Amino acid sequence: MQLLRTLVDCDKENAEPALPRELRELYDGDLHFRASPAARPLVIANFVSTLDGVASYKIEGKSGGSTISGSNPADKFIMGLLRASADAVMVGAGTLHDVSAESLWTPEYAYPDAKRFYAEYRANALHKPEYPLLVIVSGSGQLELERAVFRSPAMRTVVITTSAGRDELRRRGAASPGSVEVRALDSSSGSIAPQAILQLLHSQFGVNRLLHEGGPTLFGQFLAANAVDELFLTLSPQIAGRKLDGPRPSVVQGVEFAPDAAPRFQTLSVKESAAFLYLRYRSI
Repeated sequence: MQLLRTLVDCDKENAEPALPRELRELYDGDLHFRASPAARPLVIANFVSTLDGVASYKIEGKSGGSTISGSNPADKFIMGLLRASADAVMVGAGTLHDVSAESLWTPEYAYPDAKRFYAEYRANALHKPEYPLLVIVSGSGQLELERAVFRSPAMRTVVITTSAGRDELRRRGAASPGSVEVRALDSSSGSIAPQAILQLLHSQFGVNRLLHEGGPTLFGQFLAANAVDELFLTLSPQIAGRKLDGPRPSVVQGVEFAPDAAPRFQTLSVKESAAFLYLRYRSI
């Protein structure tokens, strides 16, 4: 069953298929990624936004991306496909808080109908373990440890934090499940350098392909560090609006770029389904 219709496909570098037939049919095309840059993972970001660029409504219980996507099936399928393609999925503490406490960052949690296809793709085509590593970035270590991600032995999780955050998490027993690790990195003002995160994941966890799922502040830091290689952006056909002093974030928060230093991307593909557009860009 085809979920998406491809309008533009500029990624013609590879002749051999990367996806199994069932996933190619659902995606209406193939999905190749370049090799990771030297000494760090390839970083692929995935976001959903309204037509006016809002990435979160910032309303309690309705702050997650699913409020903007309306749990659109094609968006959820792409999310699952990207998770299935990655060695690790990274989220910030705010993104973790904005979703349901039962959320898991696995391919089939995003789109259960393709569970078997995702599993076969990871095992047979990519030769990866059952689930990608979950990476949570939190400078303070103030995390809700009752969440499902900290209670799921099958899902390996690493929390990257500061020394103060590590002490807080250890005090509360965050590393007591064998599937959870806490790693502290040097920081300034509670902010952890993206390059340090990438070096740790590459050298100590063998991550060559990292899926960045937000939030906007963490994404802005990676853009400012020139550490984003691809962007998948689902454009939802709605307008959220903002008040002048409103808290609703755009896809990128916390950084500004001058016109001659703004990160630039080239279009790789455009797909559509049910009035949604699914855009793929590569950094140039």
